[in-house]
Amino acid sequence: MDKLIHQFELGLFFWQVLLFVGLIFLLKKFAWKPILDAVNDREEGIKNALLSAENARKEMQNLQADNQRILQEARMERDNMLKDAREIKEKMIADSKTEAQAQGLQMIEQAKAAIESEKNAAMAELKLQVSTLSLSIAEKLLKDELSNKEAQTKLVEKMLGDVKLN
Repeated sequence: MDKLIHQFELGLFFWQVLLFVGLIFLLKKFAWKPILDAVNDREEGIKNALLSAENARKEMQNLQADNQRILQEARMERDNMLKDAREIKEKMIADSKTEAQAQGLQMIEQAKAAIESEKNAAMAELKLQVSTLSLSIAEKLLKDELSNKEAQTKLVEKMLGDVKLN
């Protein structure tokens, strides 16, 4: 029986090897190539995805660098604009102050000229009134003095005496 079991095992082994080789042959012919093609396709897809991811990462870095550069340029431009605006504001304020001072000085000069003119006019008017009043007083005094004959004579003598003294 040992021999039979041994033969049976040897026959079974032979058939198993034969089926295994046949299965490998069939797999190689019909399944191995599609499986390898699928694996290769998948490997190629993964490589492409990794390259795309790497390219996207590089592009993202470039975009970030560009964004930083653009942001920096925008900040510089904003700072320049603010600086220009401050300079314009300061110039406008200085110009306004200068113009206001000039106008103030001009108004003061005009006021001084008007005051001087009014003063001169008032002085002329005062002189005219004083002279008119003086003449009026002198006329009244002379009328009183010259109204009587004796006073006239005294006045004439007094005047003649004053003339001799000078």
